[in-house]
Amino acid sequence: MRVKYDEMVKEFKRVLEKYGFDAERAADAAEIFAQNSLAGVFSHGLNRFPRVIEYLRKGEIDPEVKAECTMRFGAFERWDGHRGFGPLNARQAMRRAVQLAKEFGIGVVALGNNNHWMRGGTYGWQAADEGCIGICWSNTCPNMPAWGGTDRKIGNNPLIMAVPRSNGDHVVIDCAVSQFSYGKLEDCRLKGLQLPVPGGYDTNGNLTTDPGEIEKTWRVLPMGYWKGSGISIALDLIATVLSNGNSVQTIGTFGDEVGLTQVMIAIDPGKANTTELTDSIVDQIVNDIKSSVPEKEGGEVFYPGELELRSIRDNLENGIPVVEEKWNEVLAM
Repeated sequence: MRVKYDEMVKEFKRVLEKYGFDAERAADAAEIFAQNSLAGVFSHGLNRFPRVIEYLRKGEIDPEVKAECTMRFGAFERWDGHRGFGPLNARQAMRRAVQLAKEFGIGVVALGNNNHWMRGGTYGWQAADEGCIGICWSNTCPNMPAWGGTDRKIGNNPLIMAVPRSNGDHVVIDCAVSQFSYGKLEDCRLKGLQLPVPGGYDTNGNLTTDPGEIEKTWRVLPMGYWKGSGISIALDLIATVLSNGNSVQTIGTFGDEVGLTQVMIAIDPGKANTTELTDSIVDQIVNDIKSSVPEKEGGEVFYPGELELRSIRDNLENGIPVVEEKWNEVLAM
């Protein structure tokens, strides 16, 4: 089943207005959710939407509050999200980081006490659309064992890096530091798919490609094993120090995944390069990657973000593929 992008935005907006958003903020939030599905990231679009509505019902998210700056120091600012709607707060923080980058060459906004930002790649693409390199990450609740442990102590804290191209074909890597995000596990389970490589442990303590088994144990595998574990810990430390917000450990005491800490960094290459020079550098590197000899006959090597661009173009033309159960859930709200 496929749904037109405009129809998806319309339904999301209708539901968000019902749960306390004014028309403008509902439209902005609806676009973020629909764009996530448009890009093929269903785990943070349609599939995540009902969970966010549940948070609104429970009062975990205040649809009216907005993030505000609490400290300024040149190109660095500290912001408080006041547990408002995560994606809109995060977009506001990245917008400010870009403004700082246009002034200073680099801008850093540490956003504490925010809620889940959905697809982190949203803010990398946002920075790139403004001609900036974007680097951002978020911590999470404790949802992954540290390497060598069995109980959940660290987050699969998503990390995003984006490099702009003036034609809009930006290079964007958006990844959790677990082998697979929980959103990806849910998406594969709903589609009845196995993971392509082991992503965590089953109820017998064995590595498995079964997403449902991993969801039961909460023992996802850090990407790169001990390396992913170490990166997760470092990202949490840096974010918490810069924001004076909540660490993964503290978020784990809240009951729900709220009050997260995020960092937005924007760098303006235009301070040193012409647009043409930046494009030339990026094109040369990307073209070299694309010239790789495929592992399989007829295969293709992709640069980060390329598959999302293809999904966007296909889904705009043919409609967004949806899990019918999830779409009907939204229609019934």
